Amino acid sequence: QVQLVESGGGLVQAGGSLRLSCAASGRPFSSYVRGWFRQAPGKEREFVAAISRSGGSTYYADSVKGRFTISRDNAKNTVYLQMNSLKPEDTAVYCCAADLQVRTGRTYRMPDEYTYWGQGTQVTVSS
Repeated sequence: QVQLVESGGGLVQAGGSLRLSCAASGRPFSSYVRGWFRQAPGKEREFVAAISRSGGSTYYADSVKGRFTISRDNAKNTVYLQMNSLKPEDTAVYCCAADLQVRTGRTYRMPDEYTYWGQGTQVTVSS
């Protein structure tokens, strides 16, 4: 019933930019925490960015801070990830996630804090 679908991935050269989108369907997502994770071949899934329910607070992995920006448009049930100054090490499958639960001590950075997941979109950064 609830579905998250990512789009906007592709192949870019180092230093380039991409904007990923994640559209949600099935129910309104205005009250959901939203996040982005990525996984490269041979590596564990890692946190990239997250945004609070209202959009007033954002969180970033140190590896992307200053280069990536997460935002949301609740009217469209969509979250975005603007990626600038891309590096080859950013190459991965990027998945969006959402969570409705009220959690004590939420870190925003742990995969087990999210209930819904998209299938992912491939981002490849060439050198």
